[in-house]
Amino acid sequence: MDVLEIIKENLYLKEENLSIYACKSSDAIRIKEAKEDIRPPFFHDTDTIIHSSSFARYMNKTQVYSFEKHDHISRRMLHVQLVSKIARTIGRCLNLNEDLIEAIGLGHDIGHTPLGHMGERFLNEISQKELGIPFMHNLQSVRTFMTLSNNGKGNNLTIQTLDGMMCHNGEMLENIYKPRPKTKDEFILDYLRSCQDKDYANKVRPMTLEGCVVRISDVIAYIGRDIEDAIILGKLKRDQIPEEITKVLGNNNREIINSIVLDIVKNSFGKNEIVLSKEVFEAVNKLKAFNYENIYNNANTKEEVAYYKEGINKLYYSLLDDLKNNKENSKIYKMFLLNMDKSYIENTSDKQIVIDFIAGMTDDYFLEQVKECC
Repeated sequence: MDVLEIIKENLYLKEENLSIYACKSSDAIRIKEAKEDIRPPFFHDTDTIIHSSSFARYMNKTQVYSFEKHDHISRRMLHVQLVSKIARTIGRCLNLNEDLIEAIGLGHDIGHTPLGHMGERFLNEISQKELGIPFMHNLQSVRTFMTLSNNGKGNNLTIQTLDGMMCHNGEMLENIYKPRPKTKDEFILDYLRSCQDKDYANKVRPMTLEGCVVRISDVIAYIGRDIEDAIILGKLKRDQIPEEITKVLGNNNREIINSIVLDIVKNSFGKNEIVLSKEVFEAVNKLKAFNYENIYNNANTKEEVAYYKEGINKLYYSLLDDLKNNKENSKIYKMFLLNMDKSYIENTSDKQIVIDFIAGMTDDYFLEQVKECC
């Protein structure tokens, strides 16, 4: 037997000891038929994700604070790495497929806009008004790898990875996460329906236990780290965190992560679901509400919010005008459409093209374009 075939076989053999609830490489399904190379399919997905240009742009995308000049606060790049690491820790304890967990964890926020959730809210308003459909970053993550990447031809990721991205919504906290198995057609139907209906999108559930792990890990990764960022910037004091929360979870990021992770692995071991105890679930819910009141709702001033909202609307209509008038010197042509496959250009409306372009921008690039056009 060829040495590479031996290595490939050994890589697959390592999965024989995974939990009966784990998603194995043999379960992997791609949108299009493809011959796998030496790498197991989910491992291959991770390589595809980290080598994409969209992944590189994580470095200059907002987590919470967009333009604070401090080297130690989180950007989106750090967040996805924290999600991946926390999720792999849980996955290893529960004997799940860490390759699939890593792929979902690193790719789940690819569709995030500049300016974080604030930018997403503004772009959703534009999308609802112009196209009659919601804009949600988790769906844009799937769209990125199914349609936009690889010069508009998409990357053929597994549906398990794409589904985990689609269903990762860390804002929807639950005490039990149970997977819902899907066929390829069922995943596509979930995606298409989600793109039309925000309420439906908020109800979709991961098809794998690994996807469930990433979903709760998204919460674990930001809920304590965002507090540390706020404290670093002097926007919050540690003793402001209510004692009813700290006595359960701790009062710093390390303790919070440790408390939630240990609670999950203790309550989920040997089960086909991810479970938080009632005490920890309630504490996390209270901490999430505390963060919204003291961090997220105060991350930007009213003047900043108004400026960014006006900027994104002006930029949208300016770029849309450039497309309608075939202004080939426009950035949307030179920086986005120039190398895109004809299939994307011919099958995508001008309005959607502009939304795709803006959604992929980094914070700094977005501000540069606002200043240029407006």
